[in-house]
Amino acid sequence: MSKPAPEDDDQGKVFLDESDIIHEVDVDDEDLPDADDEDDTENIEEPDDSIHIFTGHTGELYAVACSPTDPALVATGGGDDRGFLWKISYADWASELQGHTDSVSSLAFSSDGHLLASGGFDGLVKIWDTSGNLKRTLEGPGGGIEWVRWHPKGHLILAGSEDCTVWMWNADNGHCLNVFSGHGAGVTCGDFTPDGKTICTGSEDATLRIWNPRSGESIHVVRGHPYHTEGLTCLSISSDSTFAVTGSRDGSVHIVNITTGKIVSSWASQTSPTEGDPESIECVSFAPNFPWAVSGGMDRNLTIWDLQSSSPRFICNHEEGVTCLAWLGASKFLATGCCDGRIRLWNCLSGECVETFQGHEHAIQSLSVSYNFEFLVSVSVDSTARVFEIRNFH
Repeated sequence: MSKPAPEDDDQGKVFLDESDIIHEVDVDDEDLPDADDEDDTENIEEPDDSIHIFTGHTGELYAVACSPTDPALVATGGGDDRGFLWKISYADWASELQGHTDSVSSLAFSSDGHLLASGGFDGLVKIWDTSGNLKRTLEGPGGGIEWVRWHPKGHLILAGSEDCTVWMWNADNGHCLNVFSGHGAGVTCGDFTPDGKTICTGSEDATLRIWNPRSGESIHVVRGHPYHTEGLTCLSISSDSTFAVTGSRDGSVHIVNITTGKIVSSWASQTSPTEGDPESIECVSFAPNFPWAVSGGMDRNLTIWDLQSSSPRFICNHEEGVTCLAWLGASKFLATGCCDGRIRLWNCLSGECVETFQGHEHAIQSLSVSYNFEFLVSVSVDSTARVFEIRNFH
């Protein structure tokens, strides 16, 4: 009986020898691709339109404020528990604002430009001079500070807290002048009226409260149908101290007569998502020189509202959600900051986007315009503040 033939280990393999060579080609080592090289498309850098970048922070930024008297002076604050004062085009000058033990959530200069207030999630409000020297620390709130605002004609400071209260101090001596209690949840937005005679505050409890600053009395409480059904996120007050416009997580915008407490206009979200709840409104404002209000939100739109007809003039589309806005002085131009890291300038007379600024790598959190209207300063989740030139847009 015959045995099967042994298997050949090289069966099926093909061997080449020198007789199979047809042609030789010399190859320079520099022409060979490097195995470590990444795809060229990954190395393409986004354009950066900024003229100045401040990189002193080590965490995402939440707040920016430009001085009302010094066109170069800027304050920024963020999640690294620090604030900074720095100057546009002065790369070698910066003053760190030390002392907060949690994120610096809000910043505001007094109307005369002499003082800066910083509010932190540590529940403290700190008052600084413009060189960065701490003047005093204001205590009282039992929760993080959501926002700080100055009285338009003096050194009174107002702050809203997560603990449902609003506090008012004399910033010159540190005395607490009033505590406004009544909201049932964190106070997310608020301000003095431009004439300084009234205070308006909005809360996560879906109410707007109108206060007498001297007595602490709640003059009006706006709530229930047809007002917001979810927490307020933002408010703005008209220059004549007559109306407040408010935005909410429910996607609606309302205008309230401050004197009467009555709702005079209500606008639902202009775009409904295919699924889920309405998209939050993140920012609202009255136009300085036109009968308009504007709102921006996570529905990716800036809506310019005509106050006389109570209808939208324009709906300006963005690629991602609108987080913040700023008027370029008293002009027709408005800047929006977005989740895509871009800033867009809009002509609100035509509804056209006239400029797009790039440079940030992540979402824009806040915008501020310099005193001389030549610079727009933005802060971002990417831990930088950037300065863009806007002298052609006012």
